[in-house]
Amino acid sequence: MHKAGRVLIIEDDPDMREWLAAALSSEPVELRTASRASGGLDIIAKWSPDVVLTDLFLPDLDGVELLKRLKAAGDPSEVILLTGHASVPRAVDAMHAGAFGFMEKPVTPEALAVMIRNALDHAALRTENRRLKRQANETASIAGIIGRNRQLQDLLDTIRCVAPSQANCLIVGENGTGKELIANAIHAMSPRSKGPFIKINCAAIPVELIESELFGHKKGSFTGASSDQRGLFEQANGGSLLLDEIGEMPPYLQTKLLRVLQERAFRAIGSDRLVTLDIRLICATNVDINKAVADGRLREDLLFRINTVTLRIPPLRDRRHDLPLLCEHFLDKFRRRHGREVTRISADAMQKLMQYSWPGNVRELENVVERGVLLAKGSDIGVETLPESVLSGASTIGTTSTDPVFPPSLTLEDIERLALIQTLRHTRGNKQEAAQILGIYRPTLYSKIRRHGIDVRA
Repeated sequence: MHKAGRVLIIEDDPDMREWLAAALSSEPVELRTASRASGGLDIIAKWSPDVVLTDLFLPDLDGVELLKRLKAAGDPSEVILLTGHASVPRAVDAMHAGAFGFMEKPVTPEALAVMIRNALDHAALRTENRRLKRQANETASIAGIIGRNRQLQDLLDTIRCVAPSQANCLIVGENGTGKELIANAIHAMSPRSKGPFIKINCAAIPVELIESELFGHKKGSFTGASSDQRGLFEQANGGSLLLDEIGEMPPYLQTKLLRVLQERAFRAIGSDRLVTLDIRLICATNVDINKAVADGRLREDLLFRINTVTLRIPPLRDRRHDLPLLCEHFLDKFRRRHGREVTRISADAMQKLMQYSWPGNVRELENVVERGVLLAKGSDIGVETLPESVLSGASTIGTTSTDPVFPPSLTLEDIERLALIQTLRHTRGNKQEAAQILGIYRPTLYSKIRRHGIDVRA
């Protein structure tokens, strides 16, 4: 039988301990028992139960004190207290201390089973929440990329798998999507992270100089070569090399690069010294790779060498529901950097941002938010701070100035979180006022703030 969870019973009365174990014997759980709090704590430390069912009065430690000790240590177990001397004050103490439940003896097997099942369900939910929060934190830490888009999450999962390997990677994405950030993450998470990470933009170097930049040259090997120069490939040995805009590399140099990757060695211009190649190659491009191959701008055999793994970054227009998260991140970043008391983006301004197609992607959005922080007259980034390109490019089809803008892919959880953030900013953190606006009780608001992980101090 599949075990749904682990249950520890702490009960000093041997008959009661045996009865509790028997009452739960038909449940799909693993059971262990202890007669004292000290023995229970030893089991908890080694076994990590999901639920602790304990008597309120134990020979060596009060049940509520045991509960408080577990909570203070950060133990995630759900605790249920049993007593034959129930009283309202003790029940209140237990609940305030964080007990999942409080049951008065004698208990029926049915009531006990229901309580245990509910506690196990709650424990499983908390475990999943911790996993999701950990995953969200990991996602945020990878390359500084923020978003809940499924395609983006799949990309970050792939990076986690690929980065520790030696595989060559090709990053494909429009300008401003964060190709260099992805490259940084691959290097940082690789075994070569302690080595050099050399970057070169193939489109930014004159054609006549790019070979010398990559492979180096000897003094006097061509006009202007006044001294020996180590190339970027040699400088990157032991680490990683990023060739940005690989599609702009001259065809003759693509041929040489292919040979270098095949032989894992090269010579500098004018040199007879063979340099052994020990790099992890990362390439990036903003062009359609298949079209570049079809047009003859990129060698197909070179493509096969550099794209062991292809990482495609979705443009911002395809993950528009990430805009509120990105705006929140950039707003916090720039108000701190520039020392401005700007706390939110107005509803009208957010609507314009949501309607814009963002040809410059995340980089353009970052610039727009920074501009808004600098130009805002008060605490809000208003429509008047947005650049003309955003205002004239925002589509107004099917909307009015009072329409809420929620992308179709936005989940109810996303909408609720966004509504909470906007309302709390509107009330400047006044939770009583926010609860009245949202039409909910204040304890419910507190619960939702905790569930969504909202920082009300911002």
